[in-house]
Amino acid sequence: MTTGLVSDDRFLLHKAPYDHPEHPGRLLAVRAGLEREGLVRFCRRVPARPATDDELTAVHTPDHVWKIDATAGSPFTQLDPDTYACADSAAAARLAAGGLVDLTLGTLSGQWDNGFALLRPPGHHAEADAAMGFCLFNNVAIAAKAALSAGARRVLIVDWDLHHGNGTQNTFWNDPRVVYFSTHEWPLYPGTGASDETGGEDARGRTINLPWPPGMGDAEYLAAFDEILMPIARQYEPDLVIVSCGFDAALGDLLGQMRISPDGYAQMTSRLLPLAGGRIVLALEGGYRLDAIAQSAAACVKVLQGEEPLPETLPTPNPLARRAIERTRSLHAPFWEGL
Repeated sequence: MTTGLVSDDRFLLHKAPYDHPEHPGRLLAVRAGLEREGLVRFCRRVPARPATDDELTAVHTPDHVWKIDATAGSPFTQLDPDTYACADSAAAARLAAGGLVDLTLGTLSGQWDNGFALLRPPGHHAEADAAMGFCLFNNVAIAAKAALSAGARRVLIVDWDLHHGNGTQNTFWNDPRVVYFSTHEWPLYPGTGASDETGGEDARGRTINLPWPPGMGDAEYLAAFDEILMPIARQYEPDLVIVSCGFDAALGDLLGQMRISPDGYAQMTSRLLPLAGGRIVLALEGGYRLDAIAQSAAACVKVLQGEEPLPETLPTPNPLARRAIERTRSLHAPFWEGL
């Protein structure tokens, strides 16, 4: 299979003048891991290009786009307590969004089988009118909107980042064309993503949140996929799957307490691959332990390129996880057969 790959040195120019967990070394570590595993030579390079105003304003307000663009050339702008821009950040943010749009549309149209995007800055916390949580523009939401405009009828967004993607949820809260599924540590930044957040009046059941207590790993995440996500996805029959692919739920991450292994990420990718005729795009979000994100990204790309992950013998899921799964199941059973 052919995997489209977005990777651009200009993403590295987005950086803070102080120690920050979301730094250019993250991309360098993932790239080095893909090269070390010999995976890049089987990918088709997809160039990043700046997202247009129309693409950005499908998700963001014109004022927000202007505020981000206005940071260009300034040595440093603090946008919120966690989120900054430097002289090159606005350009990098447009490139990340535009590169993911092209990767997504190429996957949707069959130019390549699936895609992986090494993006900075990340996106899933960015709201329509605000940068937050290290995110300037909401890359995944922008790509999903572009796919819908290009003819996709149903898009599944899977967010396995450690943190809840508040911006993505709010973008599609009342849009029945998109199912948004998120697993995330709870309670944790940004404080959204309770299990009873299930979608707006016109999209009940289209927002599916599974908030976890700390300490969950492969067994718990795969149980959530097998018992909640996959039954819903098979009924929904998406035309496209986009993954907010954060690796900060990996064992040993600096910002979280989850325990997913590289094999666990491979298994989750493998479960998604049969959906939408294999039209799946993974877009990097968080992940701050360099060896973990490099190994996890390589494990996912191997699956995208057709390598089956090794079967795992998993322990019984944690009872606290079982309780969380049952809570989400009970809330969504009225909307989805088979739950």
